[in-house]
Amino acid sequence: MNKTYWQENLRLVGICLAVWFMVSFGFGLLLVDVLNEVTIGGFQLGFWFAQQGSMYVFLPIIFFYAWRVTRLEKKYGVDETDKADASASRDE
Repeated sequence: MNKTYWQENLRLVGICLAVWFMVSFGFGLLLVDVLNEVTIGGFQLGFWFAQQGSMYVFLPIIFFYAWRVTRLEKKYGVDETDKADASASRDE
């Protein structure tokens, strides 16, 4: 497969993991004291990031990754849906 495709894909994975790490570990553990000075809905922001933040950020990261990898697959011609459609039309 195309080496450039995999380099871009791994770069995208690295960026997504870095964002999730920063939210879960950085905001939830390292910066918790600074974030606890802010209160939202009666809860300290540092506590919220430690308990819920990484899960709520992980979901948009999943959708972002799926959207970007679909664009990458089309860019490099490795889109699985095109191959499935082509094989299905041959079978008919």
